[in-house]
Formats: sequence, structure tokens, C-alpha cells
Amino acid sequence: MIRFDNVGLRYGLEPEVLSDISFHIPAQSFQFLTGPSGAGKTSLLRLLFMSLRPTRGQITVFGKDALTLDRHELPLLRRRIGVVFQDFRLLSHMTIFENVALPLRVRGKEVENYRRDVSELLDWVGLGDKLHAFPPVLSGGEKQRVAIARALIDQPEILLADEPTGNVDPPMARRLLRLFIELNRSGTAVVIATHDLGLMDQVDARRMILSNGRLDMFG
Repeated sequence: MIRFDNVGLRYGLEPEVLSDISFHIPAQSFQFLTGPSGAGKTSLLRLLFMSLRPTRGQITVFGKDALTLDRHELPLLRRRIGVVFQDFRLLSHMTIFENVALPLRVRGKEVENYRRDVSELLDWVGLGDKLHAFPPVLSGGEKQRVAIARALIDQPEILLADEPTGNVDPPMARRLLRLFIELNRSGTAVVIATHDLGLMDQVDARRMILSNGRLDMFG
């Protein structure tokens, strides 16, 4: 589904933050991306989502060369990818329900066709009583769960999650992990960036370890 071949990334004239990165993400696979702070995990996720261009190398997404896509193709490919950002990127003027339903609205679906699905997913992440609340009144952990629900609601072909359990307590982290596992079993490839070794130990999944801008693969 996604392939990196000798990808390098630098910001401006600074040394490369990622060097000679090569790997592929098969369909329906599950992998963790880990490594020390500053290793480049967020940069790698941004490359995966095509919101950042590499300095060198080749990235292939769903059989397309990500570096030669025109402006019409890029949004269509991104719709096939669910993303949970560390900064959440919720729309403060929309309710929690509306934020989660946004990917479905973009596809032109009517609220009558997705109201139940959105409500059930918010129940699962423990926010069923906050459908009509707005993001500014939520805690950091609640905002994170809304962002996760929004990324999952349209059953993407690939899910990219940047520290998705970083602001929640251990019981909720385990619950969210079960949700990711069920999504994977239904056919979605999952990439979770995390420092949480305990979380990774709960799943038999490949580990991609970034260190000093280079990538090692285990599993």
C-alpha cells in the first residue's frame, strides 16, 4: 500500500533528520513506530500522509508516485488514510458530533445515514454524553479521543496515529488499542507511533524503530 525507497528528509540547510529510509506497509498489516524523542517519528508520519515532501528518494502510495501527483489526485488519496495528529486539529466552531462526522460529510453522505455510527463510536471512546459539546471545553484526553473517532469513522484503508494514547489513562489506552486491533481485523492497515512499551507488548506486531534518522525493522 505504501513503499519508501531510500527516502531522505532535511529541513532547510540542516542535516538530514531521516536518512535512507526504505520499508513497505502491506495491506491489512499492523505496525508500531517507535524511537527516542526527536528521532523523526512525526516527520515520517507526515511523509506517509503526503503532507511533507522528501528531500530525496521515492514514496509510492496506493501504486502512485507521491512526488508526481497533481493537485486533484492528492486529496483523493488522502481520503483513504485516517490520521490522528498530536495537535488534534479539531474545528472549534463544530460540535464533537460534527467533528467526527466531517469525513463523511466531505464524501456527501446524509446525516440520517451516519448518525448512529458516529454516536456508537463516540460511546466506545467514552464521549457519548458530549455529542453536542464543543472542543474548547474538552480536556486534552477528550480531544484526543475525538480525533481518534474522526480518523476511524470512515474505515480508512490505512490509519496513521501519532501517540494516540499519550493523554489518556491506562484503562482507556487499552480500550483504544482494542479499537485499533478490531479496525485492523476489518481490513485497515495500522501504523501507531508511540513511546509506550507496555502498549506495544500487548500486540504481536512489527516494530519500526527510528534512531539517529535511520530505521530498523523488527517482526
